[in-house]
Amino acid sequence: MITVIQIGLGPLGQQIGRYISEKTSICTTAAVDINKQLEGGDFGKLINGTPSNVLINNSVQNALEKLTKKPDVAIITTVSSIKKLEAQIEDVAKHGIPIVSTCEELSYPWEENPESSKNIEAICQKHKIACLGTGINPGFLMDYLPSVLSSVCKNIDSILVERIQDATPRRIPFQKKIGAGLDLKTFKAKEAEGTLRHVGLKESVYFLAKSLGFELDTVTEDLNPVIAENDIKTSAMEIQKGDARGVQQISYGYQNGGCKIEMNFKAAVGEPRSYDKITVKGVPSFTSEIDTGINGDIATCAITINSVKSILKAPPGLHTMATIGVPGYLN
Repeated sequence: MITVIQIGLGPLGQQIGRYISEKTSICTTAAVDINKQLEGGDFGKLINGTPSNVLINNSVQNALEKLTKKPDVAIITTVSSIKKLEAQIEDVAKHGIPIVSTCEELSYPWEENPESSKNIEAICQKHKIACLGTGINPGFLMDYLPSVLSSVCKNIDSILVERIQDATPRRIPFQKKIGAGLDLKTFKAKEAEGTLRHVGLKESVYFLAKSLGFELDTVTEDLNPVIAENDIKTSAMEIQKGDARGVQQISYGYQNGGCKIEMNFKAAVGEPRSYDKITVKGVPSFTSEIDTGINGDIATCAITINSVKSILKAPPGLHTMATIGVPGYLN
């Protein structure tokens, strides 16, 4: 039985907790969140209404002091910013516990956050633990999966990766992160603050470029609102015609003036069709499409849990999905 300490009990952490509770080879033995209202509460009751012997603590130290055996691995679902994650990683690593995190910027941080990458690598080596940033996107659909598909190619000229999704069934924090329901003035203000965007698109470009051996000269990113053409009403919100119903981000990776990698991410409430699509131009050229797309919330939780067995076998250091063993289904 693999034992887990979960850190961060927002909607994603709770969903991961529920999924773990349904499995036979892994269990949560400690839970941590800084929310004072959760402190001392029953973790089982929080995730599925069933009492458990796991109480929620407000720090890793407090949680571990109550255990007779330290957990095998930590799952951190707290922030998207790698800079904010650094201290949390060290807080866990000093106890010799390997880490899997859903922090988007951790998925491939060396280009966008070189200093934090260096710091985290040093922490991992000092305490002899492995650390991984993963998720469905970044972490799989727009980077790891196209890198795997490239294995059948003799030559590759360019790759286009598209993730188009209806955000209606996604969790509310995700809908807010993509600006659904905001008027355009507020959308632009939040964009300028850096609080409104899909985090991790450039990281996916750099991950894929590294996998393909492309030495990119420039990586750019454009962000625009997806505007509602009609009033939209869902169980979570009402969106007025002319307001934003989501976001579209496109990132380009250039080499010698030519576009080698293009990633098109679009998530919006009321999007008529969801799909994940990879188009390879090369020898051979081909297109691979997942009709209806992959539900991001379900898949992020699943791949985080399934990556645990791989990180437990990985050598010390900061890893990506390309440097660990292939994670399969964990029962």
